[in-house]
Amino acid sequence: MAKREKKDLDPYVKELLERKRFLNDASRSEAVNKRHSKGGRTARENVKDLVDEGTFLEYGSLTVAAQRTRRTMEDLMKNTPADGLIAGVGSINGAFFPQERSQCAVLSYDYTVLAGTQGAFNHKKTDRLLQIVNETNIPIIFFVEGGGGRPGDVDMDLVHLGGLDIKTFSGYARLNGQVPRVAIVSGYCFAGNAALAGCSDVIIATENISLGMGGPAMIEGGGLGRFHPKDVGPIQMQRENGVVDIAVKDEIEAVSTAKKYISYFQGSLKDWNCNNQESLRDLIPQDRKYAYNIRKIIHSLCDTDSAMELRSDFGRNMFTGFIRIEGHPFGLIANDSRHLGGAIDSDASDKAARFMQLCDAFGIPIVSLCDAPGFMVGPDHEKSGLVRHTSRMFLVGAHLDVPFMCIVLRKAYGLGAMAMAGGGFHDSIFTVSWPSGEFGAMGIEGAVKLGFSKELAAVKNVKAKQELYEKFVAEAYQKGKAINAASFLEFDEVIDPKDTRKWIMKGYHITKHKRKKRKKFIDAF
Repeated sequence: MAKREKKDLDPYVKELLERKRFLNDASRSEAVNKRHSKGGRTARENVKDLVDEGTFLEYGSLTVAAQRTRRTMEDLMKNTPADGLIAGVGSINGAFFPQERSQCAVLSYDYTVLAGTQGAFNHKKTDRLLQIVNETNIPIIFFVEGGGGRPGDVDMDLVHLGGLDIKTFSGYARLNGQVPRVAIVSGYCFAGNAALAGCSDVIIATENISLGMGGPAMIEGGGLGRFHPKDVGPIQMQRENGVVDIAVKDEIEAVSTAKKYISYFQGSLKDWNCNNQESLRDLIPQDRKYAYNIRKIIHSLCDTDSAMELRSDFGRNMFTGFIRIEGHPFGLIANDSRHLGGAIDSDASDKAARFMQLCDAFGIPIVSLCDAPGFMVGPDHEKSGLVRHTSRMFLVGAHLDVPFMCIVLRKAYGLGAMAMAGGGFHDSIFTVSWPSGEFGAMGIEGAVKLGFSKELAAVKNVKAKQELYEKFVAEAYQKGKAINAASFLEFDEVIDPKDTRKWIMKGYHITKHKRKKRKKFIDAF
């Protein structure tokens, strides 16, 4: 049989392929090498790593910067491909979840194109993809590195004076509580790019970031002095003040972290394993005055390698993060006794309340591990607006639609413990306690000092006074310890720690079909 002659490419297809050649990193070796020399990856390398192979469909790839009146088309195609923004939809974690759950919108500013600035056409492209998200309710992962607005797009001068009527920011913000939104920050991220990061549900940031609402040029222009970009919003600052949710080493780790984070919103995993749950019995110190590592308990309780902590360096007396139990995703809040004894201050309240909003918005049940001696008190803490901040936990808890389950590990005193239970011990699906639990309207030591002040004052001998004090404390502890307190029915049950997972799964199964579907809103902070 004669060989079929190779047919020449259709001229239209040939023209398209030639035009798209400019999109490939291989055709932009100088810009790519410069990026690599600084330890970064290109926007297309990040997107390729994030999205399942062969599933990414790009929108608006043929756009160039709105600078046709000052530059040649050849120049624009070569140096401003896609107008500095890659946008499209694809599958993420498709090997673990059905196709309909794995779909995700992906956007990435390209720092090799005009420093990742926001141009007229990439705003338009962003708005188009946000419209698609609004109609389909798929999550968004947004690489937001870049220098903010772009003053050089002169083609639009007759249409926009200051670009103050664009819809990008309101469109992205409007998706709050509707779809999960992740911002990945690496390198310099200022002004409009930073605003998009701040509007996101979580910010994943690399250790080399400079993240701020104004970059050095804007700061100097405002008469506020000269600063190197590295001095504006470095990673340590943004970790400690709660702006950054998850800090990672580099873009490689950022992408893998984003995949894991988005998986909690994609559903349950079929395959899972966990530690021997009897190990939980030995993780609370027998001496009630000793602090302990709450993360050891969390990692022993949840499925292996399933925990992801958010805001680890902010409000350190409160743990917030996602876990899985029997493959199912849960949000988790927990007091950390190693910081302020686990007492809840303004930062911890904000951290917990906002995380509860995040879980509630997307139907993720919440588990609370309570070891709360109460809310933090004192004149210095009141300066932080403690009254308003701590009240947030009650306000959010009272409006939760998702199942809320409380397990008391040790201390459960006063308003702080009630807040950790969603508002009160009978406001949760269940409130149970490990045998190490202890209960009361306020901490035992404080209650003894106040309640028995006359008796203690009457004893003049220092040693005798201390012995009497310790006697009162021991009696109060016996009265308030879990096994005795359970008889008053303020909480539901005392359980063997090894049965904690069973209780969590029972709470999940009896409530999972009763969730309301009201429109939710998640605070920016």
